[in-house]
Amino acid sequence: MNVKKLIWNAFFIAMYVVLSYVSINLGNMVITVSAIPIIMGGMLFGPVAGLEIGLIGSFLKQILTYGMTPTTILWILPAAVRGFMVGAYAKQKGYHMRPKQVLSIILLSGFVVTTLNTVVMYIDSKLYGYYTFAYVFGALIARYISAILTSMVYFSILQVLMKYMSLFEKNTSS
Repeated sequence: MNVKKLIWNAFFIAMYVVLSYVSINLGNMVITVSAIPIIMGGMLFGPVAGLEIGLIGSFLKQILTYGMTPTTILWILPAAVRGFMVGAYAKQKGYHMRPKQVLSIILLSGFVVTTLNTVVMYIDSKLYGYYTFAYVFGALIARYISAILTSMVYFSILQVLMKYMSLFEKNTSS
């Protein structure tokens, strides 16, 4: 990994941690824009970078918020999977995606993350004894609707940021 990519990854990890604290917590549902750095890192640098940003960023967030628990590794996997998915898709497309393709991978990764978070919530609730069907699955439809809406927000923000990043990359490489 070259120094420039390492610095970008560190920046995206730090942004993830900061943005993860800017959220709306609704009990078993969290609305946040923290996935934007994971998505950007995957789109720019591929699946390994996306995975690293999601894995390390969410690990730091978990440790800073909850400390190390038996389920920490489970809670960090959804963000890592999102970064890997977006990065793999971007790599397959040669890192040049049309807006419709960007929206598609953001939506797909949102559905996967919501599903994984629900599975992790189920496991966590069973291990720690707070499971109720209503708590884990009662808001599932609302969480999927939230995934669609946040994906649209991510897409709108990323359209602007990626244009800026393209300009920035051209200016810094000369």
